[in-house]
Amino acid sequence: MDEERYTWDQKEKHRQADNIYSDGHQSLQQMELEEIESKISDLDKWRAIFSSQGLEVKKTPAEDNQKDGDGGGDKAEDSSSKKRSALPFNVLYSVPRELIIPSDLGGQPISKETAMELRRILFGNTFYTFNYEWKKSFFKFRDPYSDLAYSLEAEKGGTRAIQMAVQAHIIKFLIFTNNSDEHGSLQSLHEIGPKQQERALAASLTNILWMTGEGKRATLCLITNDSYFTESKDYKTDNFTEQLQLFEFMEKEKLEKFLSAHIHCFRSEGCHGVILFLYSLLLSRTFQRLWEDLDFTTTHLLHFNLGNHTARQAVVNLMLTGRASPHVFNGDQTLDAENLEQKHGVLIRSNVGYLHWVREEEELDRLPQVGSMLKTPKFPIWLCNINGTYSVLFGTKMSLLCDWKMEHIFELYFYSGQSTQTKTVHLTIDTHSHHWEGRYKRDEGDPEKRYPSVEMTIRTKWEGAAINWNGTVPFF
Repeated sequence: MDEERYTWDQKEKHRQADNIYSDGHQSLQQMELEEIESKISDLDKWRAIFSSQGLEVKKTPAEDNQKDGDGGGDKAEDSSSKKRSALPFNVLYSVPRELIIPSDLGGQPISKETAMELRRILFGNTFYTFNYEWKKSFFKFRDPYSDLAYSLEAEKGGTRAIQMAVQAHIIKFLIFTNNSDEHGSLQSLHEIGPKQQERALAASLTNILWMTGEGKRATLCLITNDSYFTESKDYKTDNFTEQLQLFEFMEKEKLEKFLSAHIHCFRSEGCHGVILFLYSLLLSRTFQRLWEDLDFTTTHLLHFNLGNHTARQAVVNLMLTGRASPHVFNGDQTLDAENLEQKHGVLIRSNVGYLHWVREEEELDRLPQVGSMLKTPKFPIWLCNINGTYSVLFGTKMSLLCDWKMEHIFELYFYSGQSTQTKTVHLTIDTHSHHWEGRYKRDEGDPEKRYPSVEMTIRTKWEGAAINWNGTVPFF
């Protein structure tokens, strides 16, 4: 694609983004009001926390006037509502000092132009910002030396797709990369300690970023003390994007070493770790490649739904294949030969696979046809989108993907990412007997119990398979 065509495409996308912002301004105001209301509801709790630590929140002039006034009935009645404004809202969003790096570490300060382009490709305009749920999300491991020592505790909302995609890469590293044997075992995943958790996270983030940069370069974003630009009429600040420094790497080993040294910036509470990784992901891919990856069906990467932003398929595919293709079928599809309009699918066999299932009957006809590039990955690990919620299905034997005889009866393991799951689910898959339909058709009652969504997801790859939960009550 030549520079002139790329520049024209960029201007057109920016024009569309401005139109989206104009049409959706009322929606943006509503989002901000809801976010403010959420913050207000927590003010008394934060006051109590500060008080218990010997800290005091500075009162506003309105509160001081109220305290020094005549104590009339009307003033006393609304004093609680006045003191709600005493706590600065950015307290909830502030990054702990220990998670902020020195400004002289050698990175390149982010420019306003880069920050605006990040906003455009994520939200479709430069005025939306991440809400509290996104800002508080980070990569949090479950307890070390436990049944789920290998696993991340994923948020329920918009960041879950990113966290669980990273989880799939962590499992790949621990089972198939970090072991001297041909492969690891489920037991080896239970023996993971804190240092091994950090190493697995650093290696997995490195592998994803390096793949996104096509094995040639990668960018890592970290937060500093300094702010490099201010708010303007075309950009709304969020009190951390303006403080980023960008670190460029041309060697994978140096990237992993640097990321390992600063892994606390991605796995500690208050670090904005998921957003930092998402920014790093996009900058490693570069804006030009990202716009080329997308097609006319997708103009930006996050989708606003039910009060929150969630990752579109293009973000998931970017983390699985290194390319932000919006669709899950194999290859690209040309819809209009005259206008050369194309839908962009998956071009290469991924390391980690992808399966999709939705229970709603009205959605079944629109169930995406996941292609073999994602259904049959290089490693027996699948990120699963089940009824809009992400989880991971995996095996421990590489032979499952290269020996058809292994697909008669085999073992898979399932992790939902939910905090209520206390151990890895062990599933036995039988593709030889083909008796599952008769058994479930005779079982009347709750459709969810007759047709558990996990089982239906597995059958999108192994049609007709019978699944034994080995004593676990189906819960997903």
